[in-house]
Amino acid sequence: MSSDSCNSPPSAYSLSQTESRRGGGADNRRVRLDFQSDQLTELAALYYLEQVTQEELSRRFGLSRPSVSKLLKRAREEGIVEIRVLTRPEASAELEQEFQKRFGLSRLLTAVEQRNRDAQRQGVAALMADYLRMILHDDMVVAVGMGRNIAAIADQIGMEGGRSITFVSAIGGSPRAGDYISSDHICRRLAARFGGKSETLYAPALVADAAIRHALMENDVVQSTLHRARRADVALIGIGDVNEDSNMVRMGWFTPQEIAESKLAGTVGDMMGYDFITLEGKPADVPTQGRVIGLSLEDLRRIPNVAAIASESSKLVAILAALRTGTITTLATTESIAKAVLKLDGP
Repeated sequence: MSSDSCNSPPSAYSLSQTESRRGGGADNRRVRLDFQSDQLTELAALYYLEQVTQEELSRRFGLSRPSVSKLLKRAREEGIVEIRVLTRPEASAELEQEFQKRFGLSRLLTAVEQRNRDAQRQGVAALMADYLRMILHDDMVVAVGMGRNIAAIADQIGMEGGRSITFVSAIGGSPRAGDYISSDHICRRLAARFGGKSETLYAPALVADAAIRHALMENDVVQSTLHRARRADVALIGIGDVNEDSNMVRMGWFTPQEIAESKLAGTVGDMMGYDFITLEGKPADVPTQGRVIGLSLEDLRRIPNVAAIASESSKLVAILAALRTGTITTLATTESIAKAVLKLDGP
């Protein structure tokens, strides 16, 4: 919520109030509230920015205090108000310096740990969204991966507008993935929020074997989009762990048996949702490798800023492996996960 909200002119409120009396002669006012977003913003700005009490707001707007409380809750739910608990600056700076020294990282963004997994994902995504607002400017190209963490970033960005940025799908599509976590859908949402444009990779995300992949990679349309993605200024990617209950298995990309065999062969994680890696950060030599249409690990090495996001504590080993590839320049995670990664890496 911008502080400019306080300067908006008074809005007209449409309220319908009915009085009813129930036992004991108590006055129980039922209020129908149909505040619009700008009206809700004004109410929230008075409370959060000008410290107007709920009691004063109830008098000013002719509402009961419970009604004011419900409106303030609605303002948070609709994203008009953002309440964040930041990590300690000193601790974050020390962690970032250690990650820079060990993994050559440029930026480490750490959020506080939360018990609720979805809330934690949103908290980490909010940090990455703020980072993108800071670094993205006109004529930049962003290659976008897929997954829930990447999708959550778009949820945190309001209608920025006024920027000419191109968001390019860095991986093909799959109807099994669902619109929300698909690269194409995320690109469209990011483009709408920043006022830029999106480019779809017109190819399936997963194919049956390497031969089909090779043929599709030779297609002119696919080549054109991937060429643009390879020349991106920023790559926005997720880090995945390898287990039989992963998104890749639920989407039907790989069978539980294939994942189990990959783990036995030393695979500990993936980048971009498919590029399988070992604990040492090397490409895993497994049959599941080389079946996805999208950017490769080698392509990422040529992109100046590879921004990765991982909010789940189950991905500790995968995060360490991804950092050891030497491709990641920016990482968004939680403070406790970052500390655990350093401990796992050893002295």
